[in-house]
Amino acid sequence: MAEHIPTRNPNEIAKLRRAGEASARILTEVASFVRAGVTTAQVDAYAAELFTAEKCGNAFHGYCGYPGHICISVNEVVVHGIGSDRVIKDGDIVSLDVGAIVDGWYGDNALTVPVGQVSEEVRRLLAVTEEALYRGIAEARQGNNLADVCGAVEDFVKPYGFGIVRDYVGHGVGRHLHEEPSVPNYRPQHHLPHLKRGMILAIEPMITLGTFKVKVLDDKWTAVTKDGLPAAHFEHTVAVGPHGGEILTERPRNALPEQLGIAL
Repeated sequence: MAEHIPTRNPNEIAKLRRAGEASARILTEVASFVRAGVTTAQVDAYAAELFTAEKCGNAFHGYCGYPGHICISVNEVVVHGIGSDRVIKDGDIVSLDVGAIVDGWYGDNALTVPVGQVSEEVRRLLAVTEEALYRGIAEARQGNNLADVCGAVEDFVKPYGFGIVRDYVGHGVGRHLHEEPSVPNYRPQHHLPHLKRGMILAIEPMITLGTFKVKVLDDKWTAVTKDGLPAAHFEHTVAVGPHGGEILTERPRNALPEQLGIAL
């Protein structure tokens, strides 16, 4: 499997970083736009304007027929939510997933935004999911096994009793939105490759307040938790480096757990 995973040289990583930075800027701006009273269609339309302003391509719009410009997933929606007339309300959480293309290279990142006052258990869900992402990134270093990345996410999340989605996983990124390898958020039983410097990974924990099981709605895209409980989603594109993952979609973190009054 490892022989099918591209390794990128410094010049290629610099190009991936430009795509990643564009993707991160759009995601950050869209996150600041999200508030109670707006519809997810309005969020999607705002994102479309930002792609135009950035003069970059959109990795999601039209991908395998996907109709949205970004993925906007509210509460029980885990991933691939499509902009609609759904009104965002106080107490909701909104997961935003943005992919950009710059000069043929892809950047992909996601985060979950709390709207107004959310419950303490949901704030903990967000904090744990984001921290799990960074635990995985720390293990994305040359010489490690990919299982070390996947296992770091699982090992951090499991003590909290949250569900770890298995039907959707991270992936490689480069000249295409999805490349080898698959990056689960749990330690698989089958063999995984060793990591080499310059491999590019999109690490993206999708963690739920209840069951890890999901179902896809009739639109063939929107994936929701089977029990209707909320889900969180955080993602960065990283380059495997000598000391850990080099984040190519750098952006400010959400409020740190201690700022939320949460002890992890």
